[in-house]
Amino acid sequence: MPSKRNPSAPTAEPSVKISARGAERLLSRHPWVYRSDVGEEKDIPAGALVRVHDQRGKFLGTALYSSSSQIAIRMISHGSVTDLPALIAERIRAGIAYRKDLVSNTEAYRVVFSEADFLPGLIVDRYNDVLTVQILTQAMDAAGVRSAIVETLKSELQPAGVVERVEARIRELEKLPALPSSLLWGKKSATEIKMNGVAFHYDSLEGQKTGAFLDQRENYAAAAQYAHGEALDAFCYQGGFALHLALQSGLHSVAKVSKVTGVDSSRPALEMAEKNAALNGIELEWMEANAFDLLREYAAAGRQYDTIVLDPPAFAKTKRDLEKALRGYKELNLRAMKMLRPGGILATCSCSFHVSGADFLKVVADAAQDAHKSLRIIENRGAAKDHPVLLNVPESSYLQCLIMSVSN
Repeated sequence: MPSKRNPSAPTAEPSVKISARGAERLLSRHPWVYRSDVGEEKDIPAGALVRVHDQRGKFLGTALYSSSSQIAIRMISHGSVTDLPALIAERIRAGIAYRKDLVSNTEAYRVVFSEADFLPGLIVDRYNDVLTVQILTQAMDAAGVRSAIVETLKSELQPAGVVERVEARIRELEKLPALPSSLLWGKKSATEIKMNGVAFHYDSLEGQKTGAFLDQRENYAAAAQYAHGEALDAFCYQGGFALHLALQSGLHSVAKVSKVTGVDSSRPALEMAEKNAALNGIELEWMEANAFDLLREYAAAGRQYDTIVLDPPAFAKTKRDLEKALRGYKELNLRAMKMLRPGGILATCSCSFHVSGADFLKVVADAAQDAHKSLRIIENRGAAKDHPVLLNVPESSYLQCLIMSVSN
């Protein structure tokens, strides 16, 4: 790890000037400046630390530079940075400490959440004794920074393995060399975890994202509080909501839930869901189907449930997709509401950043109007606490979860 330079010595970092609009964003504590707001970018190495100035030359802080992304700079400090790897290590330790008082009843949680932990381009998740790392920017991909990330995680969390999960599309956008997901350190990449007392298999080199949807962890438990009767979990993936509905609601004691069916279009996901059910000593019904088509068919046939969970993938990955996404969310919720018995529970989610909380509430309200249903909101939730929302960074608030009681 490089030694710290004398802070008073002249710096070798290149400088950039940004527009008044870019400076206003930074002063509002949003860390991004887009390329259109950056002045001349001459001979700046990819992933370099840059000193940021406004049009009058006032120093605004230090940022990570990308030579290819439309987000040209991501602020890492509102002061000078003399040793980036040391700063990364310090921020990782701060992220771990932040979660000590917030995270409970789980062996799996997010350790570092990019900008929300002041480490733009870095995501770290913990799954019991296996850690996963995602590197999403040129600066975080530098050899010295990579070394600081792995060494700090080893020292602080003593894992049996550290795995890099690669987002191929992001590396391509950042013009970084293609890499496979792989074990960076240690000998272990698969383990078992418990969330809210529910057991899951976890293989860091398989599955979507980093392998499990940790942001829904607290929502799994919340939905299970209110579930009853016959339950349907649409887009169930590896069984997160379905298993919680069955186990946490008292399937084998009070019997609040009589039956749980999980639906997903991915056969591998359902096979893992079945293994997860076996790990918990229960049997659930798993169906391989397109949830849109199934809900349309069931609603038309008059099929009824007491609890329905809707947890689809992101419908709006860009702003251009917003209108189409809203139509998709409306259709899903409309079908589900028609299938719910009076007093039924609907837990409906959106993980599309471009669909705001207000947008999602309106589309669900519109669906209720068309379905001739009245809804009472029991809980209006977001991501788990280990996925913090940075107040002036709306991009860090992306997950909506409404739990509602449905009446005719």
